[in-house]
Amino acid sequence: MKSVVAEKELSGVLLSARRSARLRAFKEHIVSYLFIAPYFSVYLFFVVLAVGWAIYLSFTYYNMLQTPTWVGLENYIRLFTDDPVFLLSLKNTFYFSIITGPLGFFLSLFLAWLIDETRSLRKAFTFAFYIPSMTSAVALSVVWLYVFAADKYGFLNYFLAKWGIITQPIIWLRDTRTTLLCIMVVSLWMSMGVGFLVFTAALQGVPKELKESGMIDGANKLQQFIYITIPILKPALLFGAVMATVNSFQIFDLAQILAGFPSVLYSAHTIVAHLYDYAFIRFEMGYAAAVSVLLFLITMIISRVMMRLLSSRDA
Repeated sequence: MKSVVAEKELSGVLLSARRSARLRAFKEHIVSYLFIAPYFSVYLFFVVLAVGWAIYLSFTYYNMLQTPTWVGLENYIRLFTDDPVFLLSLKNTFYFSIITGPLGFFLSLFLAWLIDETRSLRKAFTFAFYIPSMTSAVALSVVWLYVFAADKYGFLNYFLAKWGIITQPIIWLRDTRTTLLCIMVVSLWMSMGVGFLVFTAALQGVPKELKESGMIDGANKLQQFIYITIPILKPALLFGAVMATVNSFQIFDLAQILAGFPSVLYSAHTIVAHLYDYAFIRFEMGYAAAVSVLLFLITMIISRVMMRLLSSRDA
């Protein structure tokens, strides 16, 4: 009996000691907590609570005029069984992401490595590649609308006709076979600058001594890149891969400007466009929330896969 009482007293003393240690640690780092408090508050209200509210709304019917009505899984069932436009937008988004995500990632990495190796006009090339990322989609669309103009005076149609490849102008942005392809080209040109800048900065942090050691051992440029540069760049590669994936799933404004809203036969309709349609045109916020939650889950799963593939314990 005495041993039981002693154990309880000992556990109480240990619990009190732990609380005291936590209180002392809090007092020691109170200045640090005050510094992170503004960011934490913004993150809590505009990210955590917003995501939680969206998840709740996805299980309701909400039209912004009446209070949300609980409908359970009805919105999610409707997405996959009674909404062919959503299934088409899902297909378009995956098709767009599978091509533009990896292609933009590898092009950015290759161009950054090429310019880093040549070391000629590095600043000028970096500025040239990054300009499209700084310019708004509206401004850039003016140029690309001229390139893909449907008449014979359009830049692309003019040169294809001049070279004898086509005899009639192609309606690039109104043809269901070419609309999404044109948007892919413009999106790659606009989004590649961010990844290029990240990889350029990361490549400058690769120690020259390692490259010189590899050169002495007989490794050529490609072997140095694969066996020396890539392992060192893993954190930057992870960031670039995640950003390329997330950005490819968020395509909307560019597709809306180039192909219109809605596009011809929904040929360029994406998940974000579907979300926008139901949220701000039809005002079915519950259904739109279900689309946003599904998009969140897709991007989160793909990001986790990217982290598993590119991260390492020593990265």
